[in-house]
Amino acid sequence: MQVDIVTIGDELLIGQVIDTNSAWMGQELNKSGFFVHRITSVSDKEDEILSVLKETTSRSSIVLVTGGLGPTRDDITKAALCKFFNTQLVFNKDVFSDIEQFLKGRVSGINQLNRDQALVPEQCTVIRNSVGTAPIMWFNHPGGVVVSMPGVPSEMKTAMTNEIVPRLSAQFDTGVVRHKTVHVFNIPEAVLAEMLAQWEDAIPDFLKVAYLPSPGKLRLRLSGRGKDASAIDAAIDKAVSALYPIIGEHIFGYDDELPQTALMNILKQKNATIAFAESCSGGYLSHLMTSIPGASAVFKGGITAYSNEIKHTLLGVENGTLASYGAVSRQVVEEMAVGALMALQSDYAIATSGIAGPDGGSQEKPVGTVWIAWAANGKVTSRMFNFGNHRERTIIRTAEAAIIVLKQMIEIENF
Repeated sequence: MQVDIVTIGDELLIGQVIDTNSAWMGQELNKSGFFVHRITSVSDKEDEILSVLKETTSRSSIVLVTGGLGPTRDDITKAALCKFFNTQLVFNKDVFSDIEQFLKGRVSGINQLNRDQALVPEQCTVIRNSVGTAPIMWFNHPGGVVVSMPGVPSEMKTAMTNEIVPRLSAQFDTGVVRHKTVHVFNIPEAVLAEMLAQWEDAIPDFLKVAYLPSPGKLRLRLSGRGKDASAIDAAIDKAVSALYPIIGEHIFGYDDELPQTALMNILKQKNATIAFAESCSGGYLSHLMTSIPGASAVFKGGITAYSNEIKHTLLGVENGTLASYGAVSRQVVEEMAVGALMALQSDYAIATSGIAGPDGGSQEKPVGTVWIAWAANGKVTSRMFNFGNHRERTIIRTAEAAIIVLKQMIEIENF
């Protein structure tokens, strides 16, 4: 069942406000089996709104519109909808009652602009807004439905969850949609696609494969649509199982699981703790761990040792090691990891040191050179990476690689 999403507002087009509505709507619609065909943003101009309504209703049975329903003069969506559906605005007592109740105690009185929000197109079905003043308007027409919702994310999400998606599911037959996301580490997109060419050829036609790259990792998404849920699930499971002989060592998670969540879970299972000594990652490792609920059960803390002085005084890195090998070296990062293990009394420790750039590189150690060390159980191991010359990307890739590799080592090597 095909859906078009339309977001309205000049603020979206000039970048003043980021359109998070359509992304969230796409996710929720997909969960319920609806296929989002296109997302369009238009300005607060009547001719633009009318044009996009004509275009979207001609190709999609469902058109969902957000924005332009506020009380100010630039909010013209209702007027445009009236013109498109050849109807007029009428006063709705129930909507006005909702507005009065919502604004009670917030304003000294209801002004004309607030009162005008109770004007709704005569032809529409009004869905009352429980968390705002702008009503939701549902239009049935020969080609399907058009639903207009407020642009305020909290109001749109409440309407979609409680009213719109249930009504659409009752009115339209969506079939079944299934997704499985496989998280792959340290294989470039083009290389992975080449490695999986025969695997792709072998999967059923009703499964679709998408490659979704991000710094240092990639999401491989399998999607299936149809009527038989069990057949789709079985085909996806078989396809995922067939990945292991090809890239099993590079798979670090599935679906919505984050690397830091996966590491936290495995540490909880072992009743173990972890600490960090960070130089080039600048505390980003600690940020990733503390961003997930429950991290306090495993995360002891971190030391952001950016200067050599701090590496020496807090982590015990020998001055001779720093002088002989430099801060970005196997020797230094391994001493940092052991120092963090001791200083923070943890079971595992990770240390990072590198050249994030854009300056500071050399022929021997170019920008993007990163050393990561892992220490536990009287052992310490390290690896060198080159994450490129983009500073922010290098920081992100360093932190995520440190987490992913440790998880793999614990699982595979019993580190």
